Order: sequence, then C-alpha cells, then structure tokens
Amino acid sequence: MASKVSCLYVLTVVCWASALWYLSITRPTSSYTGSKPFSHLTVARKNVTFGNIRTRPINPHSFEFLINEPDKCEKSIPFLVTLISTTHKEFDARQAIRETWGGENNFKGIKIATLFLLGKNTDPLLNQMVEQESQVFHDIIVEDFIDSYHNLTLKTLMGMRWVATFCSKAKYVMKTDSDIFVNMDNLIYKLLKPSTKPRRRYFTGHVINGGPIRDIRSKWYMPRDKYPDSNYPPFCSGTGYIFSADVAELIYKTSLHTRLLHLEDVYVGLCLRKLGIHPFQNTGFNHWKMPYNLCRFRRVITVHQISPEEMHKIWNDMSSKKHLRC
Repeated sequence: MASKVSCLYVLTVVCWASALWYLSITRPTSSYTGSKPFSHLTVARKNVTFGNIRTRPINPHSFEFLINEPDKCEKSIPFLVTLISTTHKEFDARQAIRETWGGENNFKGIKIATLFLLGKNTDPLLNQMVEQESQVFHDIIVEDFIDSYHNLTLKTLMGMRWVATFCSKAKYVMKTDSDIFVNMDNLIYKLLKPSTKPRRRYFTGHVINGGPIRDIRSKWYMPRDKYPDSNYPPFCSGTGYIFSADVAELIYKTSLHTRLLHLEDVYVGLCLRKLGIHPFQNTGFNHWKMPYNLCRFRRVITVHQISPEEMHKIWNDMSSKKHLRC
C-alpha cells in the first residue's frame, strides 16, 4: 500500500510539473467568465441545507461540492480543522504545507484535519490535475463556483459549510492562506490549550479597525453602492484567524441573509457583528512578511508571504533546534 501511494505521489508531482510547464508556454491567462461542467469529479454524498432558516435567503450559496471529503471526521473528532485557501496552480505550496506545519500527524494524541479550499477553474486541465491530487492526498474540497480573487468569500463560506455539515464536533477551526507559515506549537499549546475546556463563540486573529477604500485602482476597492458606510466592523485579517467550531455554522447561516462582499475578511467581520461576536486581538498573528529569525518565529503564530522553499527551511530549522534557548 505504501509503495502504491508513493507511486501515485510521484506521478502527481510529475504531472503537475508537466501541466504547469505546458500552461505557461502554450496558454494565455484564463478570464473568469462562464462555466463549463466539471467532468469526472467526486461528487459529495450529500449537499446539506439548513432547514431552520425562517426567511428567504438573499445569498443562498447554492453551489454543489465537486470534490469532497465527507468522511474525514468520522473515525475521530479533530481538535483542530485547518482550512487553507489556495489556487489550482499552487501544488508546490500545498505540498510544502503537507510536509511541514500542516501535517495531520505532527502532534501525538491531537487530531488535526487539514483541508485545501478551491473553486472550479475555467481550464479543464487544471481541474483534472487537482482531481488527481485529491485522489492521492484526500485533503481537497471544491465547489462549483469559479475560482477567482473576487470569489474568495465563497471559498471561505464553503469551508464554514463543510465544518458545519461534516465536522461540527471539532473543537476549533483555523482559516488561513497557502503562503502562510503557522507555528503550530504556539497555536496548539499556548493559544488553544487542549487540556482546557473548549471555548464557544470564540474568534481571534489580527484584528483590523478600518474603513472602505474608494480608490478604484486598489486591490481592496469597495464601491459605495455595495458598502456605503465609512467604517467596517472590526475584522480579522484573512491571512489567518482561529475560531471555535460552533462559530462555523453561525457564520454560514448568517451569510445566507447577509449581502455578499468580495473582501472575505471584511465580510466575515460583518457576519460576526450580526452575531454579536467580538474578535479578540492576538499579537501572534502577523499579516506581513518578516525575515526569518529562530527566536522571533518562536514567538509568533503566523507569518505571511512565505514561499514553499522558505517553508521547508523554516520548519526544518525550528524542528532541529527545539533544544536551543532564545
């Protein structure tokens, strides 16, 4: 069995390398228009809707799972579910996370479930490559919205929906991105503390208090017709935040009646305000890049803009020098 998995893994790596080389030379960048059927993908066993919503949804999230892992939490209940937003071409980043901080067996006696979140790509070849990757690693979920920057909110809501539907008994959930390094020792033992009673209605990360940017040239541009107010509610940077698992269903249900915004972290903040949940500031969550320093990285929970190569180097250095004092 081990040799079979190894062969599949090698084949996946080779296929990804060949496909990305081919795409970079022969194909222009896809524009996210239209949608075609997503062929030969594993369809979810069930697409659950929540029956206790009394009013008609304005944002029904009527998407189907194309790739799913509905049994991931059946054998044992995870202490932590990690939801990682990624794109189709980021195989190297996903593999670096699997081999470093995102490994599901890094902590003895603590169950961790890792999932990569994707939409549907307009390029059938990339969809096929992700399907093959999912058959090897069983850690990818996909819904049939178009995968794009403006659909990041849908990607996060898919993760919330998955937790609420298939893993509601987990203790905590982390949402992060594929270019983030996570100091799991600090996250597990210093912040979440498995020996203590799990918190409820809990949400923490790097809290931002700001307002909409009206400059149309900005990546974070927000039109007045979509959000007329001059201030956002407090929200956690989408680069990484933690919440108790009960909050996943609360946010998902609230989103059904909250007008969709493309800025994912701002939108989650709007849902939290409706729920009366106040995000806690935690200085360990960094939403910027900082040069690697062993002692400095020991004090943080997340660091942004980390390449796959850097991720391996940081993980190996921190793992091999745990005996050193700072």
